[in-house]
Amino acid sequence: MTTTKNPLFELQKYGQSIWIDNLSRDSIVSGELKNLIAERAVRGVTSNPAIFEKAIAGNQIYDEDILAGVKAEKSVLEIYESLVFDDIRNACDVFEPVYEASHGVDGYVSVEVPPTIARDTETTISEARRYFQTIDRPNLTIKIPGTPEGLPAVEQAISEGINVNVTLLFSIESYVNTFWAYIKGLEARAAKGEDISNISSVASFFLSRIDTKVDALLDAQLAETDDPEQREMLESLKGKTAIANAKLAYQEYKKIVMSDRWKALAAKGAKVQRLLWASTSTKNPDYSDVMYVDELIGANTVNTLPPKTIEACADHCHIANRIETHVEAAQQVLDNLSEAGIEIDTVMNELLEEGIDKFIKPFESLMASLDEKVNQLALV
Repeated sequence: MTTTKNPLFELQKYGQSIWIDNLSRDSIVSGELKNLIAERAVRGVTSNPAIFEKAIAGNQIYDEDILAGVKAEKSVLEIYESLVFDDIRNACDVFEPVYEASHGVDGYVSVEVPPTIARDTETTISEARRYFQTIDRPNLTIKIPGTPEGLPAVEQAISEGINVNVTLLFSIESYVNTFWAYIKGLEARAAKGEDISNISSVASFFLSRIDTKVDALLDAQLAETDDPEQREMLESLKGKTAIANAKLAYQEYKKIVMSDRWKALAAKGAKVQRLLWASTSTKNPDYSDVMYVDELIGANTVNTLPPKTIEACADHCHIANRIETHVEAAQQVLDNLSEAGIEIDTVMNELLEEGIDKFIKPFESLMASLDEKVNQLALV
């Protein structure tokens, strides 16, 4: 497929950037990552513990570095960090031309602080600082969970000039709080007379996990009612919550960028914190495999896609500016869920806790598999 006919390239015309939600040493060494920039309009990378577990566990490409760590008497955690930091650093170098050409808007690579510290503000700050200094690339972003404990860390990191990807956002309220944490961090930095024009942040708003959870609640209610009108209403809500939630979050973004406080920062060169759509692979085969792309195209947004969704979008995305369409209908979806007894705030809080757990488990699994590999190589 030529780039001129590829829908992924058309997205840039609407102010949306595509980042890939995947990273491995194989993709860097083979040139695949570089090719994705040229052939699939990929303009950034996100990673997480689950991605690195998949990339590192059982992959011999890392053995030489693991063995070097063993000989240097490094701990398993130190070996893990050396592997990940090298991959992130090299990926940053691959995307440096995008970073430069976009004047620091795109070309970022995200790495997450250990998920085990999601509820620890001070440790999150110190780890974000250490990661940023050690990897030492201007187009690096540090992923910090958008927990109540994480947001003060976001504010502090931004004030120190650290790029931040605020992750695991589900509720509109948590997103709004995230943007204000970014603003406060910029204000603190500007008050010290320091440059704020070279700082970047995205707010990663999760999607498919919301629909998976809400649809299960709707199915439970459908199993308990024979009322035709009730069943019709419940059926009509399936697969609608995540996109509705995201569209309403975008309306909040618009309000914030019109505020005097944001305008004052923008006048000093601040970059807007973009909404990033995360968890965008469609889990239900009954839904379009590009529904979380087609329905959320709009200015100053990022969509981070796994490889399969990138290929699906290249094949059959239908590009149009839809982020601000059917906003009233989006509000109606949330209102109808409330009427059906599904408390959206409760759902979002549960998703946050589950999200932290979904990153902790692969992190711990990777540590265990690395420990096993270290023991094997130590006998060589």
